[in-house]
Amino acid sequence: MQFTLILSSSPQDPASRRALCFARAVIAAGHQLQRIFFYQDAVHLASRLLVVPQDEQDLAAQWQEFVRENRLDAVVCIAAALRRGVLDEAEARRYEKDADNLAAGFELSGLGQLHEAMQSADRVVHFKGDA
Repeated sequence: MQFTLILSSSPQDPASRRALCFARAVIAAGHQLQRIFFYQDAVHLASRLLVVPQDEQDLAAQWQEFVRENRLDAVVCIAAALRRGVLDEAEARRYEKDADNLAAGFELSGLGQLHEAMQSADRVVHFKGDA
């Protein structure tokens, strides 16, 4: 079965952890994660510069490792990312910023990628925050 996941919760929200547990279970069960779409505050999970207190789980690092290890299609909504300061190298140049922070394995793109994934997936699961 092919799944598309949509995340819109912040790294501090329990929904981000639940989404990671679900994604791991999908892979472990032999299903395919066709695409993971990071939207709204979930774009922070794709930042390689996020720092968390030592007594908290670093969900961004865990998501980044999961995406990298499984070679997943991890798409970050470009509009939400730019609004929150998550930039790849091209966007940093475009907006004349001196650094980029999009983690390896993630791609900035638009809602068209989400629409395409939703059309071809067997199941679409959305994890959104409580706020």
